[in-house]
Amino acid sequence: MPAFEELLQAELPALERFVKFRIGSAGDAEDVLQEVCLAAWRNFGSLRDPSSFKPWLLGIARNKCRDYFREQGRRMELPLEELNESVLAVGLRGRTVKNAVRDTLEQLGDTDQQILYLAYFRDLPQAEIAERLQIPLGTVKSRLHKARSRFRERWPHKEKGENKMKKMPELLPEYTITRSEKEPFPLRWEEMMGWFLVPKLGEKISWAMYDWPARKRTEQCDMEVLGRAEVHGIQGVEIRAVEYDPMDCNRIGDAGRAERRFVAQLTETHCRILAESHEEDGIRKLYTFLDGGDFLDSWGFGEDNCGNAVHIAPQGDIRRDGSAVTAADKPFLLDVVGRYTVEIGGKRYDTVCVMDIETYNGGVASEQYLDREGRTVLWRRFNRDDWARERYGRPWHELLPENERITVNGETYVHWYDCITDHIL
Repeated sequence: MPAFEELLQAELPALERFVKFRIGSAGDAEDVLQEVCLAAWRNFGSLRDPSSFKPWLLGIARNKCRDYFREQGRRMELPLEELNESVLAVGLRGRTVKNAVRDTLEQLGDTDQQILYLAYFRDLPQAEIAERLQIPLGTVKSRLHKARSRFRERWPHKEKGENKMKKMPELLPEYTITRSEKEPFPLRWEEMMGWFLVPKLGEKISWAMYDWPARKRTEQCDMEVLGRAEVHGIQGVEIRAVEYDPMDCNRIGDAGRAERRFVAQLTETHCRILAESHEEDGIRKLYTFLDGGDFLDSWGFGEDNCGNAVHIAPQGDIRRDGSAVTAADKPFLLDVVGRYTVEIGGKRYDTVCVMDIETYNGGVASEQYLDREGRTVLWRRFNRDDWARERYGRPWHELLPENERITVNGETYVHWYDCITDHIL
């Protein structure tokens, strides 16, 4: 049988992704990883088949993660088993409501879950909650108000017709972008990066691409959350994405219609894709975050594929002065570069602009204008002048001579196409 160290070294990247996906705190994740490795070393003699080492190791990791969350629940007086079963089982609609309440609570952060549990399941007065948590009464009132609002936002039982998909216009509405002297406002951005959908129960969205300078629609994508899902023990939601007339890079075979399924996870701190699947030539292909480069190169983002941060604010990694952009020399470059007023289709939006420099594709930069709800108003793509020249034959300033240009660290980037969603229609 191969030595323990040899087997562990081969599976360590997958083990780290598994634990870090489940546990948001980097320090706590490292502690759990150490516990997993120690438990695996101690019990290695019980493993009879070395080919089963990976699932055996991940099974230990799953149990250690459960122990971690049980301890967190005990510390915040949130009994997980009781919350998942008996407490939520009471209701006029029976188990259906119980499951919906549980599902909605699981999408909230620990602080929101804690205060809702104390207020509604323990039925404690706000003054007693303040005493137990050792916080001012006014803070209890504020936290409870925000927790109720976030619960309502995630509640799946919505009126019929809500979030109905819309046909995107054939021509991109006229728009202007004006820089504001005001400071960027605080922002919670819950959308899947590059896909514009917020991965919550009940969410739907339609979005489309428009080329320049013709401003014609070239592709439309309809997306909806189908329900809860789990990948390698990590909970998220399943999403169906149907792309019509997809670009070459999004095509599945030669079809003019591409359908994908994602599993995505939204936490208090990050939004990330856990799995992607599609059918090609009659074969269902499935990729998850444990598949390394095959998955991460297309669907991953951030260090250890942590995803894009939900709370965003200027970091100073990307600076913009008019059409001149200066970017730091580091991976996963995404930063707030200012506050802008976007007028599009006769409507005015107060937005912050998030720039993304080569996070998914070398030689590509983007601008994403987000309103106060954290929803995309307008997304714009720019290609470095030499991007994919072997495919297109000429530099982009010659291919699209009328289009806007910016410079990133002195190199020319040319505006290619835009995206809008039905959020602004």
